[in-house]
Amino acid sequence: MHYQVAPHDPDWKRRYANEAESITGALISISVRLHHIGSTAIPNIAAKPIIDILMEVDDLGALDSLSPAIERLGYEVMGEFGIPERRYFRKNDAAGTRTHQIHAFQTGSPGAVRHLVFRDYMIAHPEAALAYSTLKQSLARQHSDDFEAYMDGKDAFIKEHEARAIAWERLRTRT
Repeated sequence: MHYQVAPHDPDWKRRYANEAESITGALISISVRLHHIGSTAIPNIAAKPIIDILMEVDDLGALDSLSPAIERLGYEVMGEFGIPERRYFRKNDAAGTRTHQIHAFQTGSPGAVRHLVFRDYMIAHPEAALAYSTLKQSLARQHSDDFEAYMDGKDAFIKEHEARAIAWERLRTRT
C-alpha cells in the first residue's frame, strides 16, 4: 500500500466539520460527542490526509445498533479492529483512497482520553509537534511502500509523548 504524508492543509478543519455534521445528523437518536483528532487536527504539521474523528458515546451497544446509519454515510463498519472497547469505521473516496476514519469509544474511556490529551499536548507544545512532523516525513520517505514499518517507526515517539501528555493533562486539570 502506497501512502503519503502531506504538508498541513487548512482545509482539513473544514472537512472534519462537514463530516461531523453528517455524522451527528445520522446518529440523532443517541448522544455523541465528536472531536477532530490525529495529525490533521494539529496545526502546521504534516499528516496523512485522512481525517481522524473521535466519537464519544454513552453506550457502544446503542452505537452498534446504528451501524447501518454510518454505512449509509459511506463508512465500512470494522468493529473493534484490534483495539478492545473501540468501534472503528473507515471511509474511502470513489478512487478507493481513505478520506476519513472514526474511532468510537465510550465517553471518558482511556482510549478516548488518550487521543484527546495527545492532540491537546501537541497543539500546546509546537516543538513536540514539529518533531513528530519531521519524524513522520522521514519515515514516509524511508518506507513509502511499507505502512507497517512507517507505523512501527512512530511507535516509540507516540508512546513517549502520550505519557508526557497524560502527565501534562493531570497537572493542567489540578490547577
